Amino acid sequence: MKRNRLPRRARQTPDSELLTRLATRLSQSSNRIEDAYWEARLAAHIDRLLASDAEETLIAVLDQLYSGGSRAYDELADMVESCAETRRAETAGELDVVMIAAPLLAWSRFQIPSGGIPPAQMDALRVQLQAHVLAADAKLGLADVLYSPDQLPQNYVATAQLAEKLAKAAIHGRNLKVDPAQLAETMSFLSDTRYLIGAVAAPRGAALFRWQEDDGDPAESFRQWAQQGGDALRPLLPACALEFLPVLAYHAAVRDADRASRPWSLRAAVAFLQTVLNRPAAELRAVVAPFHDRQLEEFRIGFTQAGSSDVVHGVVWPLLEHEDENNDAPAQIEATLHEAGVASVLLLDQRFPLEFCDDCGAPLYPNPEGEPMHAELPEEQAETAPRHLH
Repeated sequence: MKRNRLPRRARQTPDSELLTRLATRLSQSSNRIEDAYWEARLAAHIDRLLASDAEETLIAVLDQLYSGGSRAYDELADMVESCAETRRAETAGELDVVMIAAPLLAWSRFQIPSGGIPPAQMDALRVQLQAHVLAADAKLGLADVLYSPDQLPQNYVATAQLAEKLAKAAIHGRNLKVDPAQLAETMSFLSDTRYLIGAVAAPRGAALFRWQEDDGDPAESFRQWAQQGGDALRPLLPACALEFLPVLAYHAAVRDADRASRPWSLRAAVAFLQTVLNRPAAELRAVVAPFHDRQLEEFRIGFTQAGSSDVVHGVVWPLLEHEDENNDAPAQIEATLHEAGVASVLLLDQRFPLEFCDDCGAPLYPNPEGEPMHAELPEEQAETAPRHLH
């Protein structure tokens, strides 16, 4: 989830002033005991703001601290995420709860499914998560839908509200019933991410995850989840190529998926074009260019066939977190394309405006002459292609 922000002026309020002061004091702390003091006060204030739907106050202070280049921005961003996705036990008899997500990457020539998960698959997923991801005494609450990125909570308050529902389900070891009709519509893309979302609960101070136990290992937990949990998820995603990612706390999992989805989308694009064009990857050419708004926002990759300047497909590589003009995205993109078999990769360094098609809103992609173009498959292949290719 991208944290970069454009600064904007906001009216100072007592809540925002206190939030700024606490985050700043935490960033200036020089020892763990003082850290704990400021963290407790900051968490209590954020919890109150989340409970009162004060999203604008949180965002205004984050914007202010980000524009000032303060370390307090990272402290506050981490604490807001933590408060939104966790419920901390107040006494020894209560449970700590963490909202989790299990992302997977998918690509298909057909629509990638999302929505409700049948009871049999829910039972299988619970068994695999309990066996390979959760600590022995931890409880699990699991939402009974497979979320698309469009259906995830869109802000911190919404995340906290979903976490609260999942926490109650986890404390009782139940699934959370979600009405798919109440979720946002899922856009159809060639490649996309899907999320299994839940919450794990354990007594205060006890292990939540398998790798916290003495004989646990994160890599082995992920390997077993990808294999056994993958077998439970595959029936939900027929005709899809899949890659499973580690189960993590919610915000960390979403960021991990955002990073992993970028090379995945390039590999998916190359595989798709080889199939629909019936040509090997070596006969494709990729043109990579930076696209700016007020600042560098993303790289766009236009694919052409050898000897042609017509863009037949495009992929967006967005910047994430603290990436800026000095990032190494072009090298990563080029390496990924070469690994996928694309021999010809052209890197353009001129500044492109962040333009979209006036008719359909799709991004415009660079061709070898440095011209932003609409991606259009040859007419004979276009009928069988997904509607959204970027």
